Amino acid sequence: MIPNALLKRAHFGRASLAFAGGLALVASGGLAATAGPTHENSNNNTSEKLRSAVSVDRVVGHLDALDAIADANGGTRASGTQGYDDSVAYVVGKLQAAGYSPVVQEFTFPYFQQLSPSVLTQTSPDSQVYAADSFATMTYSGAGNAVGTITTVDTTGTVSATNTSGCEAADFDGFAAGSIALVQRGSCPFAQKASNAEAAGATAVVIFNTGLAGSTGPINGTLGAPGIGIPVLGASYDVGVGLIGENVTGTVVVDTISENRPTYNVLAETASGDADNVVMVGAHLDSVVAGAGINDNGTGSAAILAVAESMQKVKTANKVRFAWWGAEEQGLLGAEHYVADLAASGELDRVGLYLNFDMIGSSNFGRFVYDGDNSAFPVGPGAAEGPEGSGQIEQDFHDYFAAEGLPSGETAFSGRSDYGPFIAEGIPAGGLFTGAEGIKTEEQAALFGGVAGAPYDACYHAECDDLSNVSVESLDQMSDAIAHLTLTYAMNTTAVNGVGDNVKGNFKQKGGFEGNPLGGGTESGGGLHPEHDHDHELADR
Repeated sequence: MIPNALLKRAHFGRASLAFAGGLALVASGGLAATAGPTHENSNNNTSEKLRSAVSVDRVVGHLDALDAIADANGGTRASGTQGYDDSVAYVVGKLQAAGYSPVVQEFTFPYFQQLSPSVLTQTSPDSQVYAADSFATMTYSGAGNAVGTITTVDTTGTVSATNTSGCEAADFDGFAAGSIALVQRGSCPFAQKASNAEAAGATAVVIFNTGLAGSTGPINGTLGAPGIGIPVLGASYDVGVGLIGENVTGTVVVDTISENRPTYNVLAETASGDADNVVMVGAHLDSVVAGAGINDNGTGSAAILAVAESMQKVKTANKVRFAWWGAEEQGLLGAEHYVADLAASGELDRVGLYLNFDMIGSSNFGRFVYDGDNSAFPVGPGAAEGPEGSGQIEQDFHDYFAAEGLPSGETAFSGRSDYGPFIAEGIPAGGLFTGAEGIKTEEQAALFGGVAGAPYDACYHAECDDLSNVSVESLDQMSDAIAHLTLTYAMNTTAVNGVGDNVKGNFKQKGGFEGNPLGGGTESGGGLHPEHDHDHELADR
């Protein structure tokens, strides 16, 4: 658990906030600088000093620690687990040692974990054990071992998109308590069907697909939140139709944890800088339950921690606030909670821009920048509109890579990582991404190196996402870019949001970016960040 002394409401007002925490120690390797360099050479020299301080060895050292934390906690750092709490404690400790007084912001989120494979069988009139790929456990399903009659509820199995099976309490009139309910996907949410079945005394629910084209396989669905106490499975159309009949009996076995749990965001900000023009730099700290999450997203978390450590002594023109988000893998919940909290307190207008870093060490990496101006990925399905200023952030990242002689491409501004809640409120945002389970093209391999036809990260959301899954080369290049742009905006954001006096040079480097070398409008530019689809259907419509 997180010590109560560290739990604070994460409001950052106009005045300097006295954060929770013990006495601070000054970390070695920090960077001393003055605000507002006034010519290009000094700007670049200051950036070089910071990039040198944010060494890849420092970043990898943090990844070592996160990997060890996962090893000590069943191989995971997921929000709601001890592995995540220990990750929070590690980040807090490092921030305090560097001289910050971090805030730990608690919020409650819906936790779900499947502990073992589910079982679906028919025991009469025929005996059949259904294959694991013919059904799926609904997210937030309750646990249990149900044995008994399988009772069909308000459906004959007709192929239809408008079936109302199980949508009304009256559908269960005459339903025998203790039976397993068989309902068909249709026109109301899965949770509504499951809740009605549970209220009628069902011991489990099997929801089978519509049978329409594209809706014949198992339903990988979600009940939306904890609250249903009985097992709920989503089955294929064929499985469902096969269970319709007189005197059909069977079993449903589900072993899950579904409950609301506390988890945490960590925030820390520089002592200096304009509190009315806050530069936010964030990364999600949690992993999926299945693995240690060292690339996703230990890499982003470690990189911004190294930048924070190295910037603690910098006298910035704008306040810089670093954020490590919880429960991102459950739907950006930490960032959503924080943005809503700031909006409610009237503090959100003080956030000048937000930078996001999610997966920056993919083993078969691409060098992708979020498409903030929607030039490569027009607004539509899979691409959100970038608020004004987001295109400038994109351009600044491209310019940095061009100055370093490194080709860069673009990835859709999809809103599916922690910048999503910020752009929804009109805050300019941008960031970096090196690829998830998408496949690297021949063109990308020619530009970035690596293996064409292979995933950017073959261990994405898997048990093998450990320290061995990280490209140190990618991590080195990306952490330098993070350091450079964080320092750039710490000193001046005029080009992004019009705030502040323009500083000659503004940390710009020579050799500007002149268009996406990968072209635009297709997933060849890096594609979506698909892990934030969560791969679950919320309602059967």
